[in-house]
Amino acid sequence: MTSREAYIVLNMLDEVGPVRVRRLLDAFGSAEAILGATRAELTQVDGIGEEVARSIAQWREQVDLDAELSRIEKTGVRVVTREDADYPRHLREIYDPPLVLYVKGALSERDAVSIAVVGSRRTSLYGQEMARKLSYQLARLGVTVVSGLARGIDTQAHKGALQAKGRTVAVIGCGIDIVYPAENKKLADEIVEQGGALVTEFPFGVQPDRQTFPMRNRIISGWSLGVVVVEAALKSGALLTAGFAAEQGRHVFAVPGRADSPLSKGANKLIKDGAKLTEDVEDILGEFEYLLPKPKETKTETSLPLTENERRVLDAIGEDEVVMDEIIQRCGLTSACVSATLLALEMKRLVRQLPGKVFAKRIIN
Repeated sequence: MTSREAYIVLNMLDEVGPVRVRRLLDAFGSAEAILGATRAELTQVDGIGEEVARSIAQWREQVDLDAELSRIEKTGVRVVTREDADYPRHLREIYDPPLVLYVKGALSERDAVSIAVVGSRRTSLYGQEMARKLSYQLARLGVTVVSGLARGIDTQAHKGALQAKGRTVAVIGCGIDIVYPAENKKLADEIVEQGGALVTEFPFGVQPDRQTFPMRNRIISGWSLGVVVVEAALKSGALLTAGFAAEQGRHVFAVPGRADSPLSKGANKLIKDGAKLTEDVEDILGEFEYLLPKPKETKTETSLPLTENERRVLDAIGEDEVVMDEIIQRCGLTSACVSATLLALEMKRLVRQLPGKVFAKRIIN
């Protein structure tokens, strides 16, 4: 048995887990030696009771290793263990790093500079736009955007990174052979096709449930330098991710929302509790000046391709600070079209939004 195979077995034993395996490795030296130990030897290790020792000693009765290896080979999934050099650097440092990662797609050295963007499944249009904009801007700078492939904010985070032709990693709370929600199957495929990755610690066939999602969340935060909560109610799982981030010594950011919106209560509370108020990508970059390049203000005459509507909106703004209603009047486009166009221009860093739905061109350096 190889070390990788031994880690796969240990990962498939529900009673074991990363913390107990760390103690067992200290005692026996390798994953293979753990599986070869007797029940009596196992119970001599601190924290290993009779039930856990029995589970390990009788692992063949619970785990069909050959079937799992066959599924791995047939699907082309890669299994990465903590002994591998490309195991994510920051994830390795947390208290309970996953024993194995099932990876569809590619890991990258670039993932050492990752930011998680998370939030609620139920979202407002504002929350979706902010998640997409921040993720787009981060990805344009070469930052890996990490999220959980869930509905709402997670979906928009991945889409923003893909729109920027950047890298994004989706950490899922189920087996690698399952896409949840099913409606994100196309998005999952696009993530892999564009050079990103789907990642999970769960074996094939594991369905998502109330236990797997919190376990997934600690990986999202542990993978990243910081976690941005875009929109979250008080009971949102995104607050769990923020909590894990704080425990793991990561930076926590939160996008403020309306004071009277239940969807913003969680993010607003994080700000009250000390998370950094985040309105634009510069608020994130300011915490990582030694790692991330500060974006240069973009000149109005840009090499980025512009649509006809984008040119009309830029012309309508001119050199002024203009409220949205005035922009609509000046350019003659519909409100919905102007709103979408302004978001696109913000992503391209040609326009900045000021308080009160006021917009201005970015200043030329």
